[in-house]
Amino acid sequence: MKRQLFLGALLACIATGALLLSGCSTISSRIDANQAAFGQLSPQDQALVRQGKVRAGMSQEAVYMAWGPPQQKATGMVHNVPAETWVYTASTAGYGPYYGPGWYGGWGFSGQVAFVGRRHGHRVFGAFYDPFWDPFYYPFPPTIQYPVKTVSFERGRVVAFQYLAPGY
Repeated sequence: MKRQLFLGALLACIATGALLLSGCSTISSRIDANQAAFGQLSPQDQALVRQGKVRAGMSQEAVYMAWGPPQQKATGMVHNVPAETWVYTASTAGYGPYYGPGWYGGWGFSGQVAFVGRRHGHRVFGAFYDPFWDPFYYPFPPTIQYPVKTVSFERGRVVAFQYLAPGY
């Protein structure tokens, strides 16, 4: 009975891991999914795609295989020619809890001080403390997305690409 339970749990873990890993897109998985398009590329472009690099004149399919799907797409006109730019982003998390504008200290002390009662003939005051009172306190760090690379296409071919330095 214990062995069957253990094997069932092990099988569930393996299935969950396979499901999670199947969602990841890698260069080799994109090449495998687009074998026909990859086979039509020049040997130079095939080598660049395997390395995750792009060059001017490369097709959109080759860039997709090298860099994957973009997080944003922008369309427009350049010298009366339709152009499309793909933007690839990365994300980072800030440090520690985030306090919104104007609330930079403590856990959001409400500041309410009130008369609580008497002890030995003296008034006793108490402060009401509520860690969730601060309306601008977020218990999780903010996630910040920033662009890391862009590629622009005209007539389905790369005309420009950039690797952007992270902002500090």
